[in-house]
Amino acid sequence: MEGPFARFEGHEQVVFGNDDQTGLRCIIAIHSTRLGPALGGTRFRSYDDEDAALTDVLRLSRAMTYKSACAGLDLGGGKAVIIGDPAELRTEELLRAYGRMIESLGGRYVTACDVGTTPKDMAVIQHETRWATGASPEDGGSGDSGVLTAIGVHLSMRAVAAAAFGDPSLAGRHVAVQGLGKVGSRLVDHLVEDGAKVTAADIDEEAVSRVSGLPGVEITTVDDVLEVDADIVSPNALGSVLDADTIEAIQAPVVCGGANNQLATVEDAQRLDERGILYAPDYVVNAGGVINVADELHPLGYSAQRARSRVEAIPATLTRIVEVARDERVTTEEAAARVAERRIAAVGGLRRIWLG
Repeated sequence: MEGPFARFEGHEQVVFGNDDQTGLRCIIAIHSTRLGPALGGTRFRSYDDEDAALTDVLRLSRAMTYKSACAGLDLGGGKAVIIGDPAELRTEELLRAYGRMIESLGGRYVTACDVGTTPKDMAVIQHETRWATGASPEDGGSGDSGVLTAIGVHLSMRAVAAAAFGDPSLAGRHVAVQGLGKVGSRLVDHLVEDGAKVTAADIDEEAVSRVSGLPGVEITTVDDVLEVDADIVSPNALGSVLDADTIEAIQAPVVCGGANNQLATVEDAQRLDERGILYAPDYVVNAGGVINVADELHPLGYSAQRARSRVEAIPATLTRIVEVARDERVTTEEAAARVAERRIAAVGGLRRIWLG
C-alpha cells in the first residue's frame, strides 16, 4: 500500500476528533472488528507531537486486537488517545465532548481506562455514550481493572517460570519489577506473598515508599532495574523499554511484565530470542484489564467471578504460545500473533466489519 493510507494498513478506521470549545484533540484507532466491537482504553497524555500520538494509538490498537483474540473474547481491537496534559486539560466539558466522539461511532469502539484516565473519567464519559466501561462500582462499573491485570501478570509469571525453570513456584526466585503503578505495586504484593525476592524501581517516590518496607524487597533506580541479575525482569511502566541496548544488558533469562508495547521494534523479539531470553508477549500477559471491563458488556451484567475465571485461563494460553514458538521455530511474539490470527480467522471468518 502506498500514499497517505499506507500508515493505516491493517486498520479499519482511524478518527481524528477536535473540539475547539473544550480543547479536545483525540485520535480513535479501530484496528479490527472481526470478532466484535473494538475495545480499548483511552490514553490521556502529552506527546512530543501529533505524529507521536498517532504512532502510539496505531500500535496500541493493533495489540488490542491480538489481546482480545488470545483472551478468548468476542471483541476486536481499538485504542484512543487524548492529546495533552490531563492535569491541565481534564474537565467535565472535554470528557463529555470526547464521549460524543465515541457515541458517533455507533458502538464500533468501546473505551475504558488507560494511562492518564480514571474510573471517574469513564463515569463522566458515560453521560454522553453507553460505550464506556471501567467506571467505579458506585457509578455502575467494574472498577479498577488493575486488580485483575496484576493477577494475570502474576499467573503468567508462574507459567513462564515453569517453561524456563521447570517449576512454576516463584518462592526464592528473584524478580526485578520496573514500574510500581496500579499493576506493578500489586504484582510486588503477590510476589512477596510467594516468597520471592524483589528488586523494584519507579520514578515516583511515593510509589517506591509503598513497597520499600515489604519483606524481601530492595529498591534500585529505573535505569538499573532491567539490568539486575535476576531470574525474571518485569516491565510494568510505559512501552518501548526493550530495545537493542537494553536487551543486550538484560541478565535475566525471562521477561514477563504488564506494560503495553514493551518491544521498541518488531526486531527486538528476535533479539531476545537470539539471546536465549524467554519473552512473554505483553498483550497476552496483561489481558486481565480488558477481560475485566469486557465483562461489563455481558448480557447478564458484570460478574467479578466470571472475569476472574477468564483471567485464570491466561497461563494456559501463554503455555500454548511457548509451545507454538518451539514447534514452529518462531519467536514467542510471532507465536502469539499466530494464535490470535488463527482464532480471528476461525471465529470471525463470516464477520468482516462490526456495524454496531
